[in-house]
Amino acid sequence: MLLNRISLRVATAVGSAAMVAGATFAVSAFADSGEEPGDTAASAVVPPQADDTGADFFADAPQISEEELAEQRAGVQNLIEEAGGTASGSATATEEQEEEEEEESDSGSSIPSGDPKEIAQAMLADFGWSADEFSCLEPLWEKESNWNPSAENPSSGAYGIPQALPGNKMATAGSDWQTNPATQITWGLGYIEDRYGSPCEAWDHSEANGWY
Repeated sequence: MLLNRISLRVATAVGSAAMVAGATFAVSAFADSGEEPGDTAASAVVPPQADDTGADFFADAPQISEEELAEQRAGVQNLIEEAGGTASGSATATEEQEEEEEEESDSGSSIPSGDPKEIAQAMLADFGWSADEFSCLEPLWEKESNWNPSAENPSSGAYGIPQALPGNKMATAGSDWQTNPATQITWGLGYIEDRYGSPCEAWDHSEANGWY
């Protein structure tokens, strides 16, 4: 370690001496030539010349003012904000749609509400039946429940507009089967389709046997 420090000091001293000697030689050269030191230095230092093929490389680049740059930055920022707003709006719309679907699933389906007879008439086409079938469906359920969604047979336990037996069978159409006429009608029409094929066939069976 000590030898390294000594070597470093020696090298530094030698370098300083070389610089002094070089300066002395330069002054002597100026004195011998009879020229002014400033003139000789200027002639000795040659500024780098631009290459003919690469000179003024950016000369043709358009000059943009600070105002134009500020406008461009503002435009980019607006685009970013609009894109973010659109993405946020899309996400919100998707969430709302999912909530609506969940509510429909909880209530059975997106079936209409209102007067039970009007609901039934609106649903006939969903099962492929004509409006004429309502002329059979109306007296059928009039006889069974008087179209009352809370009707319950005290002896058998049949419940609702279609008098499902037992009443909880209608849960397959929706969890609100005890109170929602649309849920009961959906189940009742499905039952008629599977068992008899149409409301008029079910009505014929009811008139012949007293039940359907």
